[in-house]
Amino acid sequence: MPIKVNLRHLEEEGVELEGESSPEDLELDTKDEAIQAKRPLHYELQVEELEDSLLVQGRLELVLDCECVRCLKNFPYKLTLDPYTLHLPLQGDEAAPVAGDFVDLTPYIREDILLELPRHPHCKPECGGLAGMSPAANSTTESAPSEGKVSPWDELNKLKL
Repeated sequence: MPIKVNLRHLEEEGVELEGESSPEDLELDTKDEAIQAKRPLHYELQVEELEDSLLVQGRLELVLDCECVRCLKNFPYKLTLDPYTLHLPLQGDEAAPVAGDFVDLTPYIREDILLELPRHPHCKPECGGLAGMSPAANSTTESAPSEGKVSPWDELNKLKL
């Protein structure tokens, strides 16, 4: 179910929103095979109206099903946005669309979640990678070119600019 707030309820005081929203409702497509959103988003939000805008504060929590980029094991990754804050204008060029008396917070929450996704998920920081791999194969640092090897920079070094 999309996360919507009724503006009429905000006229007197703030509103508390708490619940879960499915990945389908959030339209949460990570576009990454190593990160899958299959579980619901849990949210606890306080929404207040400030002049011509909304202030949303609270907590978002989503458990992602990830695949370690080093060892390829599946593991859960807990994505937590705490504290979560969103300032949403209701007037002007960047105003949030109002349908009836409702403002849909879902697209803004989706964007903030996508910005917080892990770039290269690791099951644990000290993950050694696939079993049987040599440490040199797992190394992410390049060693200096050894004597006698041809460097790709050699031809560029010959240029006289």
